[in-house]
Amino acid sequence: MHRRQFIQSLSTLAGGSLLLPACGGPSTKKIPGEIVGASASIGHLLRDGGLQGPVELAGTTDVVIAGGGISGLSAGRWLQKNGISDFVLLDLEKHAGGNAASGHNNICAYPWGAHYIPVPNNDLTEYLAFLQESNVITGYNEQGLPVYNEYYICFAPEERLYINGTWQNGLVPHAGLPVEEQQQFKRFFEQMEIFRQAKGSDGKDAFAIPVLHSSTDIQYRQLDRISMRAWLQQNGYTSGYLHWYCNYCTRDDFGTRYEEASAWAGIHYFAGRKGKAANAEHQDVLTWPQGNAWLAQQLQKNFTSQVKVNSLVVNVAETNTGVDVIYFDVNAKRLKKIAARKCIIAAPQFIAQRLIKNNNRLAAIHEHFSYSPWMVANLTVGPLQERRGEELCWDNVIYDSESLGYVEATHQLLEQHIPQKVLTYYLPLTKSDATTERKKALALQHADWVQMIIKDLQKVHGNIRDAVQHLDVMVWGHAMIQPKLNCIHNPERQQVAQPVNNRIFFAHTDLAGISIFEEGFYQGIQAAKSVIQSFQ
Repeated sequence: MHRRQFIQSLSTLAGGSLLLPACGGPSTKKIPGEIVGASASIGHLLRDGGLQGPVELAGTTDVVIAGGGISGLSAGRWLQKNGISDFVLLDLEKHAGGNAASGHNNICAYPWGAHYIPVPNNDLTEYLAFLQESNVITGYNEQGLPVYNEYYICFAPEERLYINGTWQNGLVPHAGLPVEEQQQFKRFFEQMEIFRQAKGSDGKDAFAIPVLHSSTDIQYRQLDRISMRAWLQQNGYTSGYLHWYCNYCTRDDFGTRYEEASAWAGIHYFAGRKGKAANAEHQDVLTWPQGNAWLAQQLQKNFTSQVKVNSLVVNVAETNTGVDVIYFDVNAKRLKKIAARKCIIAAPQFIAQRLIKNNNRLAAIHEHFSYSPWMVANLTVGPLQERRGEELCWDNVIYDSESLGYVEATHQLLEQHIPQKVLTYYLPLTKSDATTERKKALALQHADWVQMIIKDLQKVHGNIRDAVQHLDVMVWGHAMIQPKLNCIHNPERQQVAQPVNNRIFFAHTDLAGISIFEEGFYQGIQAAKSVIQSFQ
């Protein structure tokens, strides 16, 4: 018996989640917690030009990596593996990792951002090698398929959806759906499977990972010119449930509503995944209590001494011999400079532009790069009252909610019967345009967020206010690139990725057009390879 099946059987014997009687009346309990997280106030000093004064020389190096998200960490790992250890990685936060941030309390670690990776495609050689180094892949079977560590494959039960008064298994709506709506889902997934197997006239996969490896055949590129909603309408999909599901998917992966997301990106969500494994399917996911922060730790484990946190890069300027990188040392409260031969800016393009002030890139960035704001909350809870249907899962979604629901961070712990749990609640802020939502989010107080979250979760947990013991909130102002119309296959986006005079290089998921782990991983490798080649 696989360990995942064993865990599931224990959960069944224990009776799943506790069913509690309804509360007697509305609770007025005040829920403790705070707004935590990304150092927006310090970052805004770069935007507002508030950092001035004398600059102290902090040393010299071959390469400075500006940004410690997945792209920056992947670049550092690749440099280290290929004989370049004279580099420094600078990151504003207290811990590197970017959107793969995490926290912890006395119960467990939990994610503050990206929290899983799908089973990888089998042609991603470098990525598979990294996962094997990290013991996520424990070996290969006789057919050459990877064997994934059972501790990291999401334990059952994995997903549930609250719809039509009940919790159903899985996130694809089916409970209470009319036959004709179920048939539309069947036709939709059959069409997605055709896209998943399709190749263009150039012989490339129509939808590949990384995105740059996808076919440039016009019949697929033209899907970037219409929205996912328009594509559904053009293909005769009228089911409100299917439209909700596609909108949920684009908001989940891209922080973008389906009427704004390009159809190419929306279809890629379903058609880009092709992984095969000895003990997992392409739709399975790998996860950890702290989410992708675990992977970020693995990326940097061999060069932790070269990582300088609490360091805000404020300027990157070419010199006669290389590049001067000026940064604000948050702890010392002073500006410092590192003289480098090369620099990799592993940050979003709206930040990169402020660092190098290159007018040739400015117009393209303003026109083609938009970033979605998110709110993430972590709730420490006692026993929860449950609605009928499926028991508590790793991923728990409420139909027709503005939120994406929550994942249970304690789900992946070896000890399964824990009296308290940590729920990580995700809300992409997509009601209006990103700028408006960003301003609204930054103006809200902790109590405002608590009221909003409790109101949403009361639909499925009648005692949620009494059950919550602590609730912290983090607002991500620019969480991920939005793949709007003409984003993925726009040549200007690709032009922005080009190095500056073979000295300044760029690596970030926004250059790919979609923000997934593999894109960050390969953006970092590509930038590191370009740096290595420039030294030759």
